[in-house]
Amino acid sequence: MENPFKRLTFKLVRKYRHSTVSQWVIFLFDVLLFIGAFTITVLFHYVSKRGDDILLNDLVIKFLLAFMVTIIAFLLTGTHRGIIRHAGMSDIWKVMMANIGAALVSVIVNFVNNQFDPQVIPAQWLLAYRETFMVYAVLVVLMIVERLMLQRIYNDYFRRRRPTENVVIYGAGAAGIIAYNALKQDQSREYRVEAFIDDDMSKVNQELNGVPVMRVRNVLNPKFVEKNQISQLIIAIPAIRVLHKQAITNRALDLGLTVKAVPHISTWMNGSFSSNQIEDIKIEDLLEREPIKMDNVNIVREVVDKVILVTGAAGSIGSEICRQLMRYQPAKVVMLDQAESPMYDLQFELRNTYADRLDRMAFVIANVKDRARMEEVFQEYHPNLVYHAAAYKHVPFMEENPYEAVYINVFGTRNLADLSIQYGVQKFVMISTDKAVNPTNVMGATKRMAEIYIQSRSTEQTHFVTTRFGNVLGSNGSVIPLFKKQLAAGGPLTVTHRDIIRYFMTIPEACNLVLEAGAMGEGGDIFVFDMGKPVKIYDMARKMIQLSGRHNIEIKEIGLRPGEKLYEELLATKENTIPTYHPKIMHAQVRRYNVDDVDREYNDLWHVLETMDDMKIVAKMKSIVPEFRSNNSVYCQLDAPTELGGVKTETR
Repeated sequence: MENPFKRLTFKLVRKYRHSTVSQWVIFLFDVLLFIGAFTITVLFHYVSKRGDDILLNDLVIKFLLAFMVTIIAFLLTGTHRGIIRHAGMSDIWKVMMANIGAALVSVIVNFVNNQFDPQVIPAQWLLAYRETFMVYAVLVVLMIVERLMLQRIYNDYFRRRRPTENVVIYGAGAAGIIAYNALKQDQSREYRVEAFIDDDMSKVNQELNGVPVMRVRNVLNPKFVEKNQISQLIIAIPAIRVLHKQAITNRALDLGLTVKAVPHISTWMNGSFSSNQIEDIKIEDLLEREPIKMDNVNIVREVVDKVILVTGAAGSIGSEICRQLMRYQPAKVVMLDQAESPMYDLQFELRNTYADRLDRMAFVIANVKDRARMEEVFQEYHPNLVYHAAAYKHVPFMEENPYEAVYINVFGTRNLADLSIQYGVQKFVMISTDKAVNPTNVMGATKRMAEIYIQSRSTEQTHFVTTRFGNVLGSNGSVIPLFKKQLAAGGPLTVTHRDIIRYFMTIPEACNLVLEAGAMGEGGDIFVFDMGKPVKIYDMARKMIQLSGRHNIEIKEIGLRPGEKLYEELLATKENTIPTYHPKIMHAQVRRYNVDDVDREYNDLWHVLETMDDMKIVAKMKSIVPEFRSNNSVYCQLDAPTELGGVKTETR
């Protein structure tokens, strides 16, 4: 039979475990503790000094006096107002201040009273001087013990059981201590910090809050992790270098740990920090490179007080170019895109960010393949510079829709290039892709054809510049947002091939290099960016799973998509590069194209486009770009061995 008392206790615990004890109950407890402290001191005096020395009437008077002084001290300092379960050093400080104040007042009152009553011998007063301080010393101890006991009772019986997690903190500095305190205050989970890690040897082998400070190799190893059941590493060095952060994160991931980081203090809410502000390490952090140093003087000289047209302004690259241009005081940035909703979002963002420069912004809904509409835009704004980022970029879609790919990417570019010459644009900068190098798909071939057209058009008046780079982190439709959606859905993560690799850079980094390359271009140039080391998409998927902490997610290989290739190239085999003044930007030595041949071939392509016959369109594309060899596509049949033709070339 179940114990009724136990059942009643369980019901009371369930009912009141989230309740807060009334402050007046705490006040009553403290008053009772004063009575207890007074009694303990009386007994001590009685035992140590003979009871006949104590005058009962005087004892009662002194008790009442001390009682009133103590109550006033408690009320003034608010020792009873704190929530006991969260009591800390500030509460202990209040207890000490209240008792020290009460003791001093009691001694002063007793001293004044004795001065006016010469019949009284000071040694007879229990609460005079030494005995008074003894009462309040005992009271301080009892009040602190009371609060610790109530905390222990709450933690053991009333608090909801929280899951426990053992962690280590990388960084034994100020941020590390802040992270430690934040973890200890977390109400949803109980964190046990097993060690601090620090590279400063002066801190190693010391302790912080009773936790040892250790070297990296002594903590991030299988033996220590397994012995202490470590599940998480928190990087608490907000200003840590990118490469150092990546090395520590990769080491922790290899040990099966979840990795998080304390953000920079500028992102803390109201200057305070809590455990829920500790951020997950993202895959972007592991692909990021050290910040690129830019010569902004060149960019300023290029864009200040200029009217600038940005096509594809609502896209990932176009929108970031617009953001960066607005910092350099242009006369006006004309932002053009056919996507209405993303353009609305960009307009809302920039009008709020640059509310003092509304007259320097224009937002235009239009399609670059509409020649009449584009001419209207050029007539109205007369741009000095054009940044052409509008394009269809998704390989599988364009493989299925070559008509649209050619119309937008090739003839949309031709519209803009011709109008730029007609209206005296000083410089035209086109955003191209590594997929234009030895293309294996329709999208890459159309970008290569766009490169050929604008390169053939450079004049003394209008300089045409091309920038090539690989994938950008987090851009619309890229692999990282796809993996995040698949993770949120519980998996699997899909990769087309286990060995497929890609180059990556951040959107701001890519756009800054575009502006810099545009500033250095003198016409007919193709600039390629240093993309760093290639990344295996399979490894990226595996690390994203590790970072999520959900190790049961599967990676599924689904096969290469039409037009996709395993390895992207930044330069064709017949091309080479020469350095520029910027270490991340290289100048490609490329073939020059005869203008008359380009015009003839592109006019023929326009007539083929009118047939809307995909096979004929792609066949004509292959004749213009003979290195275009389809991969895993229905258009492979067009690549039967033949003598390569194409546009006649001249060596530059």
